[in-house]
Amino acid sequence: MLVVVKVGGSILGEGVDSSIIDDIHEVSKNNKIILVHGGGRSVTDMANKLGKEQKFIVSPKGIRSRYTDLETVKIYTMVMTGTINKDIVVALQKIGIPAIGLSGVDGGIIRADRKKKLTVVDERGRKVVIDGGYTGKITKVDGSLITALVNLNYIPVISPVALSEDFDYLNIDGDRTAAYVAGGVHADKVIFLTDVNGVIMNKEVVNRMTAREAEALRPKIGFGMEKKVLASLEALSMGVKASIIASGRINKPITSALNYDGCTVISDE
Repeated sequence: MLVVVKVGGSILGEGVDSSIIDDIHEVSKNNKIILVHGGGRSVTDMANKLGKEQKFIVSPKGIRSRYTDLETVKIYTMVMTGTINKDIVVALQKIGIPAIGLSGVDGGIIRADRKKKLTVVDERGRKVVIDGGYTGKITKVDGSLITALVNLNYIPVISPVALSEDFDYLNIDGDRTAAYVAGGVHADKVIFLTDVNGVIMNKEVVNRMTAREAEALRPKIGFGMEKKVLASLEALSMGVKASIIASGRINKPITSALNYDGCTVISDE
């Protein structure tokens, strides 16, 4: 079975969680794994050290995100494809797992359209249109290089940086990167490891949902989880059989997710 695992920045924290790395080692004995990572907090920390103040914007829907100008996208690329990516690769290789670090730029595996304009809400609550900066919307994943590496028994570790039509670096969403990578390599399942057990409604985890049920639920949940549900639906639309949203803070998180233990599974099976 081919599985794409997204590890969020909230799970990576100050470093690579050894329990996740150990679980990857166990799961990879019987499955092929591709890892996609986040790490926005580390980007902010590095930008602050370099004296580059980070600007965050709010969409009309109340979604808060980093504004990525040219200087910021270079810092973002440096941290994501450099320190974070290589720390994960080293952690995997320390326990004997052949791993290789990639970004969407390498081999042009992830292409995206640069967002030319963004509508945001200013400090007075007014909608204004600003330059889109260097954020992107994924248009294509070329899964051939990733698949070739998997077939050579490597675990690809992919950072969410894409290449634009003008060959610029673009900041892309990590969850949607995992979804598009899963679709591009025809993965069986995609797992989103986060800091909660799954989609929570009425203080309880929703264990199973169809795509239609998940779409109906999206407006009722907060932005962070809504984004994971959206990414899940995108993965399913590209042929992935199941999307799993699960906690990365438990023992053997990937094993538990694959066993559908205490998490949210979205599928139409």
